[in-house]
Amino acid sequence: MALGQSLHANLNRYLGTLPPAARVSLAVRSLADTTAFYQRADERLPSASLIKLPIMVEAMEAVRDGRLNPDEIYILQDSDKVGGSGVLQTYQHRSRIAYRDLITLMMTLSDNTATNILLRDLGMKAVNDRMRTLGLTQSQLNRMMMDTAAVARGVENYVTARELNGLLVQIYRGQVGTAPLCEQMLDILKRNEDTLTIPRLLPKTVAVAHKTGTLAYVRGDAGIVYARRPFVLSVLVQGLTTAEAERVIGELAAECFAVFNR
Repeated sequence: MALGQSLHANLNRYLGTLPPAARVSLAVRSLADTTAFYQRADERLPSASLIKLPIMVEAMEAVRDGRLNPDEIYILQDSDKVGGSGVLQTYQHRSRIAYRDLITLMMTLSDNTATNILLRDLGMKAVNDRMRTLGLTQSQLNRMMMDTAAVARGVENYVTARELNGLLVQIYRGQVGTAPLCEQMLDILKRNEDTLTIPRLLPKTVAVAHKTGTLAYVRGDAGIVYARRPFVLSVLVQGLTTAEAERVIGELAAECFAVFNR
């Protein structure tokens, strides 16, 4: 059976076993050929921390353009600190941290405080403009992290699985910022400490460059899996508990890996 046929057969079979409540947005794409699979891939969904992927890209574009110096030191203020994921909220007032470390913490620990500091410097408009330039027409950054007042008004950030895949492909191919900056981004993504989703069932020796996201009503992951035939995979799951969604994402990644690692 051809690669594409195997992928479709595996994923359709697996998706057919899920409970009716599960809503899965899925985009899978080979990085070596045209093999791909899409289900609800263009559905615009609340992004959770997946929106930090295009924020990282804009930060690296700012580094390239000289608008952001990664070695510059930021002096953390108590007023910067927000809750949710991350460690900066536990740092002392006036702690010193380099911008390159803010970028890394935003991606590896999904640090919300680091994200908001970067967003204030970059500007939300710059991130949205960058997404449009790179072909992400449905994804949208509308609020800062942990802005509960905005959430209460129904203001949300959005992504689609297909567009996340497209952004990861551009990073993989060195098409954003510069090729060395893309390598830096991939290295950061490989250090993501949230391994409950795409890497969950994969061999520990297989590198995964990915960014996860979690809200009470959506669990997502978008990443590059360095199988024998590398592939990019973005999944957002709604309608299940967080633990169930994590299992589904891990099992979908394993189904894909079984095809692409032959």
